[in-house]
Parts: sequence; structure tokens; C-alpha cells
Amino acid sequence: MNAPSSLDTPGVSTVRLYLLRALYLLIFAGLALMIWPGIINPPGDLRHFTAVARSFLGAVSLLAVVGIRYPLKMVPLLLFELIWKSIWLLAFALPRWSAGQLDPTMQAELHVYIVSVALVAVVLPWRYVIVQYAKVPGDRWRS
Repeated sequence: MNAPSSLDTPGVSTVRLYLLRALYLLIFAGLALMIWPGIINPPGDLRHFTAVARSFLGAVSLLAVVGIRYPLKMVPLLLFELIWKSIWLLAFALPRWSAGQLDPTMQAELHVYIVSVALVAVVLPWRYVIVQYAKVPGDRWRS
């Protein structure tokens, strides 16, 4: 077996890789506890978009398991988490909070999403993200 090369984890420390793995594990565990019971045993009166959201988050949880093994290859999943939760915070929670209209459920989610966004923002290897997704040329469009 060949020793890992610097191309495997360019500019990303082993500590950062373990932090990424821990974050993927946290995402999986959180969703496994909150979402999977409702997927395995859904109520009969489940609304369409609630079912869609559960299915969507169930897929995210399974992809997070892949991230434990391949933390850098699954960075787009963390970017997705960062972006969708940021959109929710800015477009939905912030206006209701500023108007004093946050219901208890949204209030609880607000704290979870703020912590989630902060954790992802701190753990992401931003230099790697910039190099891989902004500086590296994209895939060709034609043969």
C-alpha cells in the first residue's frame, strides 16, 4: 500500500480532518435521533412538505456517514448545510424575530441553526474550499 501523498489532503491538517469527521458524525447522530424515527414510522396524517423535508434530511444524514470516511470529498455537503441554514436564518427567522413573531418551535430551531452555522463555518477548511471550488478550473463542457 502506498503512503498517502500531499495530494490526498492538500493543505488540510490531520486535526482538521478529525474535526470534519466529528462534524459529519454530529450531523448524522442529530438527524438519526430527530428525523429517522419519523421516517421509519411516519404518522398517517403527515403533510406533503413535512414528508419531503424528512426524506431530504434523511438523505443528508446518510451522506454525512460518507463524510466520516471521506471528509474532504463531502465538503459540498457541509457547504450545503451552511447555505440552507443561513438562508433559513436570514430569510425566515430574522424577519420574524425582529417583528417579535417567533413561535416556540422556531425559537428552538433558531438556536440550533445558529450553533450549526457557527460550527460548520469554524470547522470548514476555507483555504481548501477556495482552492478546490474557486481557483481550480471547472470540468470541461465538451469532449
